Amino acid sequence: MHSVAPRRRPRCGILTAMPSPSGGFEVPLWRALTVFRVTSLLYVCALAVRDADRYDHPFAVGALVLAMILWTAVTAVGYARSAWRRWPLLLADLGVVVAIVLSTPWVIGREALAHGVPTLGVAWMAGPVLAWAVSGGRRRGTVAALLVAGADVATRERISQSSFTGVILLLLAGVVVGHVARLAVAAEERLQHAVELEAATRERERLARDIHDSVLQVLALVQRRGAHLPGEAGELARLAGEQEAALRALIAGTAPADAGAEAVDLRGLLGRYASAAVSVSAPATPVALPRQVAGELAAAAGAALDNVGRHAGGRAWVLIEDEGETVTVSIRDEGPGIPAGRLVEAAAQGRLGVAQSIRGRVTDLGGTVRIMSTPDAGTEIELIVPRTQR
Repeated sequence: MHSVAPRRRPRCGILTAMPSPSGGFEVPLWRALTVFRVTSLLYVCALAVRDADRYDHPFAVGALVLAMILWTAVTAVGYARSAWRRWPLLLADLGVVVAIVLSTPWVIGREALAHGVPTLGVAWMAGPVLAWAVSGGRRRGTVAALLVAGADVATRERISQSSFTGVILLLLAGVVVGHVARLAVAAEERLQHAVELEAATRERERLARDIHDSVLQVLALVQRRGAHLPGEAGELARLAGEQEAALRALIAGTAPADAGAEAVDLRGLLGRYASAAVSVSAPATPVALPRQVAGELAAAAGAALDNVGRHAGGRAWVLIEDEGETVTVSIRDEGPGIPAGRLVEAAAQGRLGVAQSIRGRVTDLGGTVRIMSTPDAGTEIELIVPRTQR
């Protein structure tokens, strides 16, 4: 029976963290922001040309529109570079927009505003709100929306339903865009973590192949050739066998169970018994069981292996089978077998190793024990337990 090395993802990466893709998932959002600002600026220019004869200071309006054009170009260049997306540019962006919004009553005129002439900023003033939302999420976007909306409301003599509509739209833009930006960052982090784990897994598999082709084969050869030699040569062969088993468990990724977990991996508990004399074969995927069930099943298997060490020479094969509703652990040895009636006789003499340590534990879990033994052909014990404790 050959041991099966389960393939698991390592808990810690073997490789160093890989650099994130250039710009990350936020780059499309910054590009969309630039498109929005340019488009909204074109709308502002169209309104300025249409209502030029209704402004109190049309030349001042032209100057402000020119300033808006220049600032849109500055933000397009600044936000395109990740190193510039910091507080200086964000605060300057907000300050410029608020200043232009507050100048609206003077350049347009109170009377024109009262007769329905749009404010100078209109949709363009949402630019810093979106920039703050992309850079810092919902909270930062909400703060910028409140500041810009407050400046817009301060320019109006009368607060109407349309004023509240503008405030609500700015708040929605800050919250929604900020939420989408945070989701993009979280998705990028998860993708980066998955890439690192995949790279670590591939590196681990490569190392496992190299070790299997060199170190493990040498250790196995030493163990086989020197197993029957006397003195220090035999001891060296035994140590080589133990190191081979330990190294196989290491590259297979079998780890002890987490003491705080609700469910534990049975492979980790039974993997502790692997040695030069005991071969443990397990599925490639975790065999998760409730802590109580896994602990009792592992203890029963340990008792069976103790009997193998005392009565069957110590050489044994352990097989773990996950059958969905049930889990089966088989322990087979190549000893002399169990004579008929020997288990009943041992129980009558007070030797309760099989009766209590094995059968008792499995029965308490609602499972069954099957013992198949043939004289001079070894013994096989099957421990079958349900997935949940009854």
